[in-house]
Amino acid sequence: MTRKLITLKFMAALLIAPALLLASPPDTQAARKHVIKFASLAPEGTTWMRVMRGLDRDIRKATKKTVRFRIYPGGVSGNEKDVVRKLRVGQLHAAGFTGVGLGEIVPATRLFELPFFFRSYAEVDAVHREIDGWFEEALRKKGYTLLGWSEVGFAHFFSKNPVTSVEDLSRQKVWMWEGDPLARAYFEAMGVRPIPLAVTDVLTSLQTGLVNAVYISPLGAVALQWFTKVRHISPVPMANVTGALVMKRNRFERLGDGFGALLIERTRARMHELRRLTREENGRAIRAMTKRGLTLSARPSQAALAEMRRVGRVAREKLAGKLIPRELIERAEGVLARLRAGKPARK
Repeated sequence: MTRKLITLKFMAALLIAPALLLASPPDTQAARKHVIKFASLAPEGTTWMRVMRGLDRDIRKATKKTVRFRIYPGGVSGNEKDVVRKLRVGQLHAAGFTGVGLGEIVPATRLFELPFFFRSYAEVDAVHREIDGWFEEALRKKGYTLLGWSEVGFAHFFSKNPVTSVEDLSRQKVWMWEGDPLARAYFEAMGVRPIPLAVTDVLTSLQTGLVNAVYISPLGAVALQWFTKVRHISPVPMANVTGALVMKRNRFERLGDGFGALLIERTRARMHELRRLTREENGRAIRAMTKRGLTLSARPSQAALAEMRRVGRVAREKLAGKLIPRELIERAEGVLARLRAGKPARK
């Protein structure tokens, strides 16, 4: 009797097992929790980090907390070169970079930071529309997914003495972002010998007098407190400072098509918001700093401005075909030429 009962149970199990296998399994991709380890130099409490926290809330809500960020702000994961290395070995999964960090992955992204190349945000936006697809593909080939373009804004010279010409700058102890080939090319073309330092060392170096002139966006100068150690702001921006959020492609693909598409959609919406806020707040930051005692230097003469732009072209020529493909620079120059001639930009 016992043997017969065991046999019946065994046969029942055999009949039920295929049905269980054929039944719709739980969505294991959706059930798995995804924690995206994300690093940025942006300090906590800044516009950039507030928007990033908002993106984290968006993703948690949209995925019912299945996907979320673990954010390491303020350079706690090291400088941007350190972060790139940690991405490559899997210690981090995603990052918000300036052009310097992006340039460690795809050097051509530095096109958006060429000195005296862009004259307005409208020009920056037009070139993005023209060639963003090229950068998405270049990043993909390097093993990254472009989540969205951010922005730091136009960088100005902040200095203890007025800077209104190349000659003025040559007399300063100018900081250069350590290991930055673009800045090196520009300062070499200008005949300036800069002092290379990591971003995290600049404030102390301004305090000690090791450097007395830096270049950064107004909002960045406030966030990093560099403005407290200088007296003058150059009224003419020397370069646009780009940025982007990127994620290692192997980690991105683990999210699955649904969550991956959602992450890109929400990130790009937040980055659009960030660019708008950054542009507005950079203008307010200049006004706030002048109220705190900084002086907006006299605008360079036409001859001095022409010389700055000439030096920018010399640096651009040195980088063409090396750091940035020549044909990419030419495409961007074509966009700018059309805009400056009053012709409509691509939508």
